[in-house]
Amino acid sequence: MPQFNFSKICQKVLNPLTQRQQEVMERRFGLGDFGKRETLEAIGHDFGVTRERIRQIENDGFFGLEEQKAEDDLKRVFSHFKEHLKNRGGLKREDILLADLGEERSQNQVHFLLNLGDAFFRYPETEDFYPFWTIDQNLSREVGVILAKLLKKLEQVAVSVSEEKLLSSFGKGKESFRVTLSSLEIAKKIEKGPMGDYGLTVWPEIKPRGVKDRAYLVLKETGKPLHFRKIAEDSGNLTGKFFLKSQVLPQTVHNELIRDERFVLVGRGIYALREWGYETGTVKDVIKKILGEKVKPLSQEEILKRVLEQRLVKENTILLNLTDKNYFLKNKEGKYILKKA
Repeated sequence: MPQFNFSKICQKVLNPLTQRQQEVMERRFGLGDFGKRETLEAIGHDFGVTRERIRQIENDGFFGLEEQKAEDDLKRVFSHFKEHLKNRGGLKREDILLADLGEERSQNQVHFLLNLGDAFFRYPETEDFYPFWTIDQNLSREVGVILAKLLKKLEQVAVSVSEEKLLSSFGKGKESFRVTLSSLEIAKKIEKGPMGDYGLTVWPEIKPRGVKDRAYLVLKETGKPLHFRKIAEDSGNLTGKFFLKSQVLPQTVHNELIRDERFVLVGRGIYALREWGYETGTVKDVIKKILGEKVKPLSQEEILKRVLEQRLVKENTILLNLTDKNYFLKNKEGKYILKKA
């Protein structure tokens, strides 16, 4: 990767401008000693002029730098920027691009130089997109089409998916993959969650909040029912983009999960996710549902098997519930039916 002294390059580029033009450009882009980008209004207030007058000075400054673009230093910088974008499908989200090119110290300088180059086009932030840069204006339309397809796919599957699965329906070529991946970064409604899968930002597994969402992520990652004490322990250790490591009280987990329809109490203190196919209710409720779905009586063994698929309890607990003659009756063959109301 070529090494550039972006601060020195920017200083040299601005030299031909008037003192006022230089100051406006430096303050607008956070160059030199300023370090922070300033608004037209703020600069205009200090100069005692309108924001539109500052905008005019800025535009005049860019116009005055046209000849500078032919300098070898700038040509090399622009070539580097262009190659970087090309290798990422021709576009990149602004904050990621600035961090890639300017690292920590020179992002403002890179931002200024991108604005100076004729080959680079910036698209501002919208309700659906983060701001991004491209070297091909036609890609802006392609981004919208790609993201519409990705949104539709996620809405259809209704669960977070891996990058490979999400992008599987798009072109297999390297260039197509790069464009799609860079488009995905631009989307506001789609993000990668703490477990590495992609989904809609409104989904708790993508942007989790609070104890219940921590518990959901723990169960989702584990893939099997867990006791609420184990969920609390693992939730406290869950760190990353959204959480700092912190203590999660077991009783808090129990109190939250028992009231959330995403979770099902399948044993004494043991919770599973409803999306795994578990039914809500007590053991007796599960037996009633099983018998209610069948047109013929079921044996004790059949009932035990079916209930144990739904609940992590001892067989004696199921058998004890079966003795309740207010709900269940045994026929001459020793099989069970649901008592009619």
